[in-house]
Parts: sequence; C-alpha cells; structure tokens
Amino acid sequence: QVQLVESGGGLVQAGGSLKLSCTASGRIFSIHTMGWYRRAPGKQRELVAAFTSGGSTNYADSVKGRFTISRDNAKNTVYLQMNSLKPEDTAVYYCNARATTTQTMGLMTGDFWGQGTQVTVSS
Repeated sequence: QVQLVESGGGLVQAGGSLKLSCTASGRIFSIHTMGWYRRAPGKQRELVAAFTSGGSTNYADSVKGRFTISRDNAKNTVYLQMNSLKPEDTAVYYCNARATTTQTMGLMTGDFWGQGTQVTVSS
C-alpha cells in the first residue's frame, strides 16, 4: 500500500497564495503518475494538475497560469503552488498517485488517494 499525506491547506483571501505538499510512503516500487484533484461543494472531483507517466504536466484550464505543480522525486513528494487564488478555487484538494508496490505475491499497481486538505478562498 501507499500512504499519501497532504499538507498546506487553509484559509486565504482572494488573490493570495498557498502551497500544498503531498508525500508518498509505503512499499513503493515505482510511482507512475502523481498529482492533485479537487472537489468543490456540490461538484464532482476534477483534475487540477498532475505529472504524467512520461514526466509532462497536465493542468485544468481554470488554473493554467496560476497554479504550478512540481516534485522532488528523491522524497516522493509533489507540490502545488497556488497563486492568484479565487473563491471558486475553494475545495477539498486530494493528492493522487498511481504506483506499483511490492507485495508478498509480487508487484501490484494501483491508484492511491490522500485524505484531502481543505482550501478556502474568501472574497
């Protein structure tokens, strides 16, 4: 299994910044993709930003130019720098990783989720 621990959420005024962190731990053989999703009240969970298996990045159109995803592979950590925050960015932000783990019977690949961190942007 993989444990994803997120930090950095909070309350900020519109126009402000926050930086989220997510660190993966466990019986990790390799991490294929890692990124951030969010779920706003009354809405479905959506992709915010993520690294693909090829190392490129994907961003939701709504955050392009404002959010930046980065990572530290040595620490199995991904970051999300959020600038120029808007009230519509208010949501629970979840870290996601698709990883291969070492199990008793061999290797197993699966999707893993963090517990979520609340980001609230006041107007």
